[in-house]
Parts: sequence; C-alpha cells; structure tokens
Amino acid sequence: MNRLNLILAFVAALALSACNTVQGVGKDIQAGGKAVEKVAK
Repeated sequence: MNRLNLILAFVAALALSACNTVQGVGKDIQAGGKAVEKVAK
C-alpha cells in the first residue's frame, strides 16, 4: 500500500509540475499507468 501511495504522489507531482499542454497531460497519465502496472506485477 505504501508503494502505491508513493507512486500516486509521484504521478501527482509530475502532473502539477510538467502538464502545460494536453500532450503533456497524456504523457504524464501514460507514465503513471506504467508505474502502476509495474507495481501490480
């Protein structure tokens, strides 16, 4: 559970710091999905 919280916090930080365009939002969501996928394995 702690790892999931850490990943979600990381994704949120990325979203807040790097999402200036719609393309940036898409990349951040994709990166977050990959991180969650990695933890699920």
